[in-house]
Amino acid sequence: MQQKKDIHHITSISQLMRELGLPAPLHPLIALVNYNDVSAEMLEKGQKLSIDFYKISFKPDFKGQTKYGQGYYDFEEGGLAFLKPKQIVYTPDDKESYVGFALYFHPDFILNYPLGKQIDQFGFFSYNVSEALFLSAKEKDIITSVFHSIATELMNSIDNFSQDVLVTQIELLLNYSNRFYNRQFITRKALNNNVINQLDQLLKNYFNDKSGLKNGLPSVQNICAELQLSQRYLSDLMKSLTGINTQQYIQNAMIEKAKEKLSTTELSVSEIAYELGFEHSQSFSKLFKAKTDISPLEFRKSFN
Repeated sequence: MQQKKDIHHITSISQLMRELGLPAPLHPLIALVNYNDVSAEMLEKGQKLSIDFYKISFKPDFKGQTKYGQGYYDFEEGGLAFLKPKQIVYTPDDKESYVGFALYFHPDFILNYPLGKQIDQFGFFSYNVSEALFLSAKEKDIITSVFHSIATELMNSIDNFSQDVLVTQIELLLNYSNRFYNRQFITRKALNNNVINQLDQLLKNYFNDKSGLKNGLPSVQNICAELQLSQRYLSDLMKSLTGINTQQYIQNAMIEKAKEKLSTTELSVSEIAYELGFEHSQSFSKLFKAKTDISPLEFRKSFN
């Protein structure tokens, strides 16, 4: 008997449908599952799971808190969550979490279409599940309509145009999701500004403690671990609110700290560079000039 600590790997849409106790998919590379049709007995609780295809979960009416992986998120008017192939997730501990719909499609389904090359641009496939997309009532109606169109197309007999139509509908779903995520960053501005404040404090502490001497430059990976956010989500959030990504924001903070040290201390350029976390002072000077159009020494001279 398989232990729950092992990863259960699902390699095909057909295997998934069998394990859910559902009929074979109408198309071997894409399926739309209505969890009302899935028996609770088919769902093992707390299983570590990996699938070889994309998944878009849509909960249109569920209200409450749902566990995904090690985190939770709340739905108001419904929401969307996204998984890319080979992401590790945990099946929910309660059957009430299995509500709504899930669209599954294999990378091979979109391989020969522009979407196959562009899908990595939809960053939300790299978000943590706790960073799901919350939908307003109007947005929920739009997404419901797209899911209905996909379901209708899947029920039609497969012809030479079926795949073209379905790929177009998937792309429409992803474009709407992009738009709604951008709206979410804006409407949750107060919450997101708090994230920026936390980021500022982390960087302030890093520089004031001279952590760079021991740990090197502050990294996006470590910052995200401290904030408990995925790297892609934080970068997209920063772009939405500040116009720059996380790495650029960190670099700007380093330059501002460097300006402070250049104008208020007698530390050499090399000493400042090492305190900030640079291995080589030349790398610091290059970044400083790229950001300010003058060298660190020229900046210091402007104060004398």
